[in-house]
Amino acid sequence: MDKQYEPKICEAKIYQLWEKSGFFNPDNLPGKRKKRYSIVIPPPNITGSLHMGHALNNTIQDILIRYYRMAGRKTLWLPGTDHAGIATQNVVEKELAKQGSNRHQLGREKFIEKVWQWKEKYGNLILEQLKKLGCSCDWSRLRFTLDKDYEQAVLTAFINYYQKGYLYRGPRIVNWCPRCGTAISDIEVKYQEEKGHLWYIKYPLKINHKSQITNHKQIPKFIIVATTRPETMLGDAAIAVNPKDERYKNFIGQKVILPIVEREIPIVAHRLVDVDFGTGALKITPAHDKTDWQIGKENNLPIINVIGPEAKMTEETKEYAGLTALEARKKIIEKLDNQRLLEKTEDYSHQISLCDRCGTAIEPQISTQWFVKMEKLVSPAIKAVKNNKIKITPERYKKTYLEWLENIEDWCISRQLWWGHRLPVWLCQTANEIKNQKLKIKNIDNDYVVSVTRPEKCPFCGQCDMKQSTDVLDTWFSSALWPFATLGWPIACAQNKKSKIKIKKRCQPVKNSDLDKFFPTSLLSTARDILYLWVARMVFSSLEFLKKIPFETVYIHSTILNFEGKRMSKSLGTGINPLELIDKYGADAVRFGLISQISRDQQAIRFDERTILAARNFINKLWNIARFIEMKCEVKNQKSKIKNIKPMTLADKWILSRVNSLIDSITKKIANYQFGEAGQELYEFTWHELADWYLEISKFQSSDSKLESSTELILNYISATILKLLHPFIPFATEQIYQQTVDQNSLLMITSWPKSDKKFINLKAEKKIEQIKILVAEIRNWKTEQKIPFKQEGEYKIEKENQKVLTQNLDKNLIEKLTNTKIVFA
Repeated sequence: MDKQYEPKICEAKIYQLWEKSGFFNPDNLPGKRKKRYSIVIPPPNITGSLHMGHALNNTIQDILIRYYRMAGRKTLWLPGTDHAGIATQNVVEKELAKQGSNRHQLGREKFIEKVWQWKEKYGNLILEQLKKLGCSCDWSRLRFTLDKDYEQAVLTAFINYYQKGYLYRGPRIVNWCPRCGTAISDIEVKYQEEKGHLWYIKYPLKINHKSQITNHKQIPKFIIVATTRPETMLGDAAIAVNPKDERYKNFIGQKVILPIVEREIPIVAHRLVDVDFGTGALKITPAHDKTDWQIGKENNLPIINVIGPEAKMTEETKEYAGLTALEARKKIIEKLDNQRLLEKTEDYSHQISLCDRCGTAIEPQISTQWFVKMEKLVSPAIKAVKNNKIKITPERYKKTYLEWLENIEDWCISRQLWWGHRLPVWLCQTANEIKNQKLKIKNIDNDYVVSVTRPEKCPFCGQCDMKQSTDVLDTWFSSALWPFATLGWPIACAQNKKSKIKIKKRCQPVKNSDLDKFFPTSLLSTARDILYLWVARMVFSSLEFLKKIPFETVYIHSTILNFEGKRMSKSLGTGINPLELIDKYGADAVRFGLISQISRDQQAIRFDERTILAARNFINKLWNIARFIEMKCEVKNQKSKIKNIKPMTLADKWILSRVNSLIDSITKKIANYQFGEAGQELYEFTWHELADWYLEISKFQSSDSKLESSTELILNYISATILKLLHPFIPFATEQIYQQTVDQNSLLMITSWPKSDKKFINLKAEKKIEQIKILVAEIRNWKTEQKIPFKQEGEYKIEKENQKVLTQNLDKNLIEKLTNTKIVFA
């Protein structure tokens, strides 16, 4: 072995060795493996590069895969990437802008060609980065959400939802990005604190004199409303107050005159009104706010769209038409002030919503979109978690999952993008002429047909060439199918041989197909922020299409913050590149350093680079331990079997007891997702028990001809065992050491996980060694205080009351050798 471990040299060489072996593929694993263990990777975006969250999550998955592979399971870790509709389209559009072009100039077909070219060049970079981390994925099964087979799965899901009546098309309020020109999901919205203003506007009351309000001595002339967006008042449909607010109890049912527009609107009551915001009276603009939309829907209020999809005022606003929202705001405030309807203006800080991809302010819009009805779909997904068919760990996230599903809204699945899964919807080109006719034709609603292929004849006009909808599906729609679509659904289902689209009964996978062998998967490891946006959707999708849960366990890993406790962000300058850390310290150090910082119930950790440095030092220590044992033991590449080992000394009994207890403890901790605790325990044993104590003791024992052989056997056994226990955590260094010191003709990654032998568990020996450690520490401290060099023999007196304990229970000779001190009795 070289004097120093060089990760840059070893890691690349070792990974090539693993890939060449073919053992990442479960079909190539040696021996009979009856039990399976499978994970599908949370697919990174093709626009992405490795960040600290990826590094932690994929290290966790690799630990589990490597452990269960060694434990004799048929293990599959299936990799893949997500097409990431809006993110990828934006990246390519930016490239086009640099060339003085845009997607509209190219046209849809040529633009899609450009995106595919970009994908082929850059889309798999993150997968290469995962290899640098040591991820043992089965790359032969690599999947992409726009592969042809995967597209088949997406079409199958859409059409089955439609045939069951779960899909509908209609106008609803959505998150709309004016820059991207599309509806976006909640996870694609980020929030930012903005210093703005709160404007207090007077809405003149129109009193119904038959109302009980006339009993008041002083009837107010106005209802004052506070708002951060005066420009939306042109589309107000009502004023809402909380029914429990005594200030406005007698005003419910009355009307006010909408300033500037001069339109009568009612005062309504609704539970969603915050009595502490502004004056407690809320202007309701159903077309431009989600809360307002809900209040408007429940009170049958009209919907008046005053801001268009390009964030400009609509024709409805007359004199303000064509102005930006901010330009209109300035004019409206000026007009209100002139009419003395502006009560006051206050400085006000509030959260504004921005498009996560381009940073443009979100403009809630009423838009005709496709939706999935959720009520029936989510019921089985709720039961699966409540009944613990799916276990969520840590347990507290179970509540988050259930709360979202129990209060879920219908899911907007259409996007106004070009890159993605295009809707299998065909539109009549003369629909405007017949849209009011009631047509009783199968699979037709107003002006569209749902079909995988273009209808030969338009069922509406009978003459036009129907055109496919320009919308694509929400990326989350396709990724909701990930655990089973990647394994071959629906093609792998027996009853789909004739029809790959329609599924009437439970899916029965073809025998020995991947879907049959590896589904349901064993575990999903993910971050908490997509627990409902992705995890819950996979659960109800799987239960809908296969009548099976998609995974047995959901493990929510800790969030990594920077050292100051802030969210890691490249744009904010708070991000840390794990590839730079790998280059500096090695992949094993990054893996072990990250894992050592987490505990199972920890919600977030503050990243500290010193833990990576400590991990690198530990790996160097492991290397030096291996070099020591290699030089100490005459028999090279020896597979020391535990049945041949006979402990000859107290120290032998102790170390064998400790290592066999360690095997049980680490096995249990990995199975219980206590990765950080397992890492710390391995660190403590390797450095502070094996290196600091037994290796020192072995030097004395090896000089004794009676003990030499047994000591070497024990050292070889412990070395091999520690390498196996550490392999899931630090795979590169352990594989390299194993090749050089244990068996150069086999791979550590497929050796059997160690099993403890109960006959070696010796608590008495452990207790005695702990007492010896205490006494040795006392004597060493005494020598230091007496300024006696360690190499110089000292003489340490033991008082009479302690002599019996030493002579009966402890190894006096061992203590003298460990301290280079002669023990005498006073």
